[in-house]
Amino acid sequence: MFTADIAPGVHLIEHANVNCYLVEDEEGLTLVDAGLPGVWTELGQAIRAVGRRPEDVKALVLTHAHFDHVGVARRLVQRLGIPVYGHRDERTLAAHPYRYAHENPRATYPLRHPRAVPILTSMLFAGALGVKGVHVTDDLDPFVPVPVPGRPRVIACPGHTAGHCALHLPDRDVLLTGDALVTLDPYTGETGPRIVAGAATADSDVALRSLDALAQTQAGTVLTGHGRPWTGGIEGAVTEARRHGRA
Repeated sequence: MFTADIAPGVHLIEHANVNCYLVEDEEGLTLVDAGLPGVWTELGQAIRAVGRRPEDVKALVLTHAHFDHVGVARRLVQRLGIPVYGHRDERTLAAHPYRYAHENPRATYPLRHPRAVPILTSMLFAGALGVKGVHVTDDLDPFVPVPVPGRPRVIACPGHTAGHCALHLPDRDVLLTGDALVTLDPYTGETGPRIVAGAATADSDVALRSLDALAQTQAGTVLTGHGRPWTGGIEGAVTEARRHGRA
């Protein structure tokens, strides 16, 4: 599913319950996260739908390097030669996107949360077991605008992974939270603002504390790595996420 201008100059591509975003300005496009391998065709269609060419994609920025966020990253680098930005603590994971820390055993979640089964199945069919790693070429530095189209400001929010970062677009009142805060948890099927379950989160206590950094942006529109946009403001989303707690 493609939604142009889900926020000003920000376009949503949702495939297999995983979101990635095109951030647009006069210099071109920045892709935020790279979905799963199955998003490739839809990504090309989205680029053309906003009147651009693949060559207008100037960079890939990773909020974090789990397999469902680096799916087409290597293919993009091979095709376009673009830089890949990520936090220095995500470099090893980006190269090996299945070697991630998680608190709880993953296998029990589909049994305990059957509503997650269709979500996880869609991810499998989108290539979740065939993701290739990618080399991060440029570091994300907290509070520093990234020199890519849109000039997103980096918000460090570890917990889901060691180097997880959100991206703030202050001029558009938008916060791209990656998986630091989602509105759909793929491992439980639950909706509404929350952190991701311990099946895929390295440290839920740290993730909950990192919500403070998100709230400080006071962004009005929250665009997450999984689930629908939240337009009730980041402070309200953080309140809901804290209420839900860990899973």
